[in-house]
Amino acid sequence: MLFAVAALPASAHEFWIAPSRYAATPGAPIELAAVAGTGFRGERKPWSPDRSVRFVLETARTVDLTRAASPGDIVWTRFAPSDPGGAMVAFESSFLPIELPPAQFDAYLADEGLDGPLASRRSAGGAVPGRERYRRCAKLWLAGLDGARATRPLGLPLELVPAGVPGAEPRLTLRVLADGAPLAGAMVKAWRAPFGSDGAPRGVAERDSVAAVWRGRSDARGEVAIPVEEAGEWLVSAVRMVPSRDRSAADWESTWASLTFARMGPAGVRGGATRPAADGRAARGTGARPGDRPSAGAP
Repeated sequence: MLFAVAALPASAHEFWIAPSRYAATPGAPIELAAVAGTGFRGERKPWSPDRSVRFVLETARTVDLTRAASPGDIVWTRFAPSDPGGAMVAFESSFLPIELPPAQFDAYLADEGLDGPLASRRSAGGAVPGRERYRRCAKLWLAGLDGARATRPLGLPLELVPAGVPGAEPRLTLRVLADGAPLAGAMVKAWRAPFGSDGAPRGVAERDSVAAVWRGRSDARGEVAIPVEEAGEWLVSAVRMVPSRDRSAADWESTWASLTFARMGPAGVRGGATRPAADGRAARGTGARPGDRPSAGAP
């Protein structure tokens, strides 16, 4: 494996796909990178083919992006939209094992609203380490005119599916789907990051690591309605944990879902200006800006 295992702290790390711009303007290049961090601040993660199950671009057709990057690249891909319809990007990772001390693991379960696993551990008695394997299911909406591209489920193991175009209205309703079925009672969190003075996304290491601005539980239909009035970048996430199907690897397995998008400002979708995700050298895995250097560890 290319990178060593990195454990999640008690304040569990979020993971999202970060674009150099959010407007899917035909012919205008967009760079995509992946970020892991606390809240909406983090560091770029290098591309590791060993960790990828799926990395696709959904436009008028499905484009496989898994061969668009080389191991170690912190810019995962570059592309130019061919039409103004918008695009949904989706990434699914394989499982990676971690182990946390008992108190730290229980605090993480409580913070993420994972009441079932926490109650199970407490009823079993004894302070045992948290043996877990986790995977990522991240989506990114690049704004465009075809709402069907935003609202179509993509079949991820855990998925946040908008009921309308993300960022178009001051309230976003979405469904939490687990293996295609509505997931009731899931804790859903949302973060917001303002754009930079140039209207472009801020560097991921330059932001304040703010707490979630909203959190709530999905209803019986797996739905939540999130207030997203303010302009800027938005990150929404949820996590599901169940007993591990491979008990030799872990006692629990978790799936982390995220959705990133931009909220329209007075002049339309802010963040239309391009900020390079990395320079040419960084795109080949070397010479990244100090704040964006990849660290050892899996996403």
